[in-house]
This record gives sequence, C-alpha cells and structure tokens, in this order.
Amino acid sequence: MDSQWYDRAEAIRQTIVQLRDSLDCATKHSRIVEIDGEMASPDFWDNQEKAQERVAERKGLIGIVKPLDEALKSSDDLAAMIEMAEEDESFAAEVPPEVERIETLLEDLKLKALLNGRYDAAGAILTINARDGGTDANDWAEMLLRMYLMWAEKNDYTVELIDRHDNEEAGINHASVAIRGPMAYGYLRGETGMHRLVRISPFNSEGKRQTSFAAVDVSPEISDAVEIEIDPNDIREDTFRASGAGGQHVNKTSSAIRLTHFPTGIVVQCQSERSQHKNRATAWKMLRARMARMEEEKREAAEAAKYQQQAKTGFGSQIRNYFLHPDQRVKDARTKYGQGNFHAVMDGDIQGFLDAVLRWRAGQPVEEDDD
Repeated sequence: MDSQWYDRAEAIRQTIVQLRDSLDCATKHSRIVEIDGEMASPDFWDNQEKAQERVAERKGLIGIVKPLDEALKSSDDLAAMIEMAEEDESFAAEVPPEVERIETLLEDLKLKALLNGRYDAAGAILTINARDGGTDANDWAEMLLRMYLMWAEKNDYTVELIDRHDNEEAGINHASVAIRGPMAYGYLRGETGMHRLVRISPFNSEGKRQTSFAAVDVSPEISDAVEIEIDPNDIREDTFRASGAGGQHVNKTSSAIRLTHFPTGIVVQCQSERSQHKNRATAWKMLRARMARMEEEKREAAEAAKYQQQAKTGFGSQIRNYFLHPDQRVKDARTKYGQGNFHAVMDGDIQGFLDAVLRWRAGQPVEEDDD
C-alpha cells in the first residue's frame, strides 16, 4: 500500500482530534449526560419552557459531538483498512474512496467549527420588513419569509410565528418568526441586512422592471438565565389592537404589545397571541435578543479594531441581490457566492449562501457556484 494513504489517514485523524479539542467535546459530552439526568426526572416537564430549552440544548450538543465521534471512528476503521490492505490486496481498492469520503465529511465538520460565537447555538428571531418598492416590496418581503420557512423545514427546525402584519394589497409589511434548531442563529446571523430583488413587476400593468427592497434582522433567542441589562425606565410600552388573522376577539381587544427602547431606538412588537400577557413576554424576549446582538456587534468591532481589520458584519447594508430579469440568478454582495437557480433559492436552497458567509467571516476563500 502506497505510503501516501498512511499519511492522509494520519492527517485526517489529527484534524479530527484537533476539532474535538477546539470544540471542547469532552465538556459537551458531560453536559449531555447531565441533561439526560434532568430529563429522567419525573417532574422534568412540569416547567414546559425550561424543559424545551433543555431538549433544544441537548439537540444542539448532539449535532456537534455525534458527527465528530462518528468521524473519529471512521478514521480508526480507515487505519485498520489500510493495514489489512497490506496483507490482502482486495481491500486496497476500498481505501481511496473511503479516504475521499472522510475528507469530504471533515470539510463539513470544519465549517461547523466556525459556529463558535457566543450565541451561535441559540435559536434565531428573524424579522423581515418591507422597504422601498411599494407593493412589490411587500410581496418581496413575503417571498423572503417563505424562503426562510422552507429552509427551516428542510433542516427539520421548528418555527413559531411571533408577529405578522399583512399589507392590504399583497404581501406583508413585516413579520417576525422564531426559528429553533441546532445552530439556528449561527447559520442565520449573516442574513441581517438589505435584500434586493429585480424583476418585471406583477403589480404594474405596463410590465416595467421594478427594484424592491426588504430588510432582514436576525437576533439570538437567549434564555432568561443570560443577563441583559435593560432599565425599565428606558422603555415605553404601547398596546394596540392586533390586525390580520385571528378572528373577531383579536380585533376587539388591545392585546398587541409594542416596546420602544429609547437609548438605542430599538422597537419590537408582538401580536401573535390573544393574551396581552403572553405578547408582552414575547416582546421582552425579542428586545433582549436585539440587545444581545448589539453587544455581540460591539465585541466583533472591538476585536476587528484590535487586529486592525474591518469587521465583516454586513449589518444594515445591502447583502444580496436576487434577479428575475433580465436573467435568473442570486448573488451575495459580500462573499460573491452565487447560484443560477432563482426558484430553488426561493424554495429554501440557501445553505450555500449561509456556508459562504461563515467562511467569509473567518477570512477563508469562498467558491462561487453559479450553476
């Protein structure tokens, strides 16, 4: 057996061990055992919210350690296969494809290792607002909402509608959803910014080309255990009648809540529940999430300044262009990654963009994929 296979197998094993150490898998394994102990308690589900947090935390931890454990086992099996190939040539043909398979798996694990931010393992609170472009922008905002919901469904994530305000003619004025699953915030955080669509307007009788904008904002869904300093005196609370779906009861009572944080100008609102109390609790959760993300941005900017780098955040800027005219394609303005199938992207095929942003943030090269 050629010595190159021994070298590649050893390099694979060393990389896996380094990844396990850098991700502190030993601590994660201990935490899984600890959560399993909590879940075995007969009163575990008495506090539904806390129980669901623990289940989500365990799922996120498993999503990290299980692939690494399996990769390490595969590398051990590979070493054994190479040794057997020395004695039996029939095994030699199996070595190259197995090495390639594990190396491909390793690239995916390296990408997951980039999800090491403070809140990357948390759920994501995603808000979409229609911007310039009239009714086309409202329609575009709803298209984006569907895109993210389709992505969540493809990845077996759960989604909770927090707030939605429909436009009278078409589409939505704004909507907020909570997307929960392993590394939901880590993957989606790079979606914050302006999304631009160019197409022939379906709302223009003259068939003119229209450019529409929608703003996406993503914040981490943090637990109550995380301390976020918010002075209640800095908050104005407004109640109003909910609009849209929900029946007559929703429109008869002022159950919707809007919170305005004066120092930062952050405004959040929730009208998904009939209970004003529940809407207030959700609105406060959204405010805490936005404040947590602001703190994260400050830390990133400070780190970038420390190393004399430009912070690769893209917050508040135009981040991606979607074209239906004159040709169909989607191109990220930051990473230059692109896809040629517009409709596949709108059906939730956005993982390539999310992965590209992770690599871009880490200063790694990004390959274009204009298929």
